[in-house]
Amino acid sequence: MIDKPTWRSTLKAYLYLLPMLLVIVTFNILPIFRSFEMSLWQDYNFFTQEVFEYGFGPFQEIFQDSDFWLAIRNTFIFVLGVVPVSIMISLGIAVLLNQIKFLSGFFRSIYFLPFVTSTVAVSIVWRWLYHSDYGLINYFLSFFNIEAIAFMEDPKFAMLALVMMSIWKGLGFNIVIFLVGLNNISDTYYAAAKIDGAGPWQRFTNITLPLLTPTMFLVSIMGVINSFKAFDEVYALFNGRPGPANSALTMVYYIFQKFYEESQYALASAAGIILFLIILVFTLMQMAVNRYINQQ
Repeated sequence: MIDKPTWRSTLKAYLYLLPMLLVIVTFNILPIFRSFEMSLWQDYNFFTQEVFEYGFGPFQEIFQDSDFWLAIRNTFIFVLGVVPVSIMISLGIAVLLNQIKFLSGFFRSIYFLPFVTSTVAVSIVWRWLYHSDYGLINYFLSFFNIEAIAFMEDPKFAMLALVMMSIWKGLGFNIVIFLVGLNNISDTYYAAAKIDGAGPWQRFTNITLPLLTPTMFLVSIMGVINSFKAFDEVYALFNGRPGPANSALTMVYYIFQKFYEESQYALASAAGIILFLIILVFTLMQMAVNRYINQQ
């Protein structure tokens, strides 16, 4: 029988939570409110941080900035290019790995290594792969009489290069999550389907996919959020530049430029608030879609 909570037990529980709550409030909650306040700095002293007037001027200014809209467009292209492809590839690999019994731990570790590898190290390798003169990708393309592609110099291919590297680096995490979901599916479903004459594809579409819906929802939510916050991949791959001719300029990189390079704190905070709202809207939309699917 479970004892009813008392004021003493409740206080004891809060004392256990207090250290982590202090960390969350200090490094997460307070910066959010500070960003909201800074986004309304319409007239302020840069050196003393003294604010003379609050208003929506920073929002109006970034809405008139062509680089801001370019960053939004590039960010959406990046999200649409990374998340769906990454989910499909990682799900396929997870299904195959789930059927491997011999050295299964070894293969799972191999696929997970890119995720825990430093982004800088990964970018160095991919810059070599993308090199227009001696890169491995262009070397294989030459077998098909395809001219060398300047992934790092041509604005038309910079985003493609960024998407390909990001998909490869993030596969390991998604694969592990999908493997957990696959292991939670009882073998009795597949045994019953085999008795009824269901083939591999029918078992996958009628058993695996429906029962993996919560896992796919989790992976898609995290994938969308992480893709909207893409920065280190851009910074590392293009040597501290947002790609040739800003072709890989993302929202977070735009915020970085405004805050650290141009010291326009109000504009950076306003862009951060807009990014927060975009992520919030997409998360709520995904939750609504997931709720609708579960009700069917």
